[in-house]
Amino acid sequence: MGFWTLLEGFLLFANALAILNEDRILRPRRWTLAEFQGGRRNTVKGQIIGLIHACQFLRLPLILFNIITILIKLFSG
Repeated sequence: MGFWTLLEGFLLFANALAILNEDRILRPRRWTLAEFQGGRRNTVKGQIIGLIHACQFLRLPLILFNIITILIKLFSG
């Protein structure tokens, strides 16, 4: 497993987190950012929720990274 494969894996993981729908998936499980506005953000659950919302917030750069990855894969094989 090379460095490029590891980067592709992280990109796929970020894509999976970015497409999670808050109303249908996260809110019924009480995994919203509104529940962790207090000082409980240092827990593991709070850190995961923060990561999910960061990936959802950075969708535009994620789209750019996906396009760059696709172009690299097209030209390099």
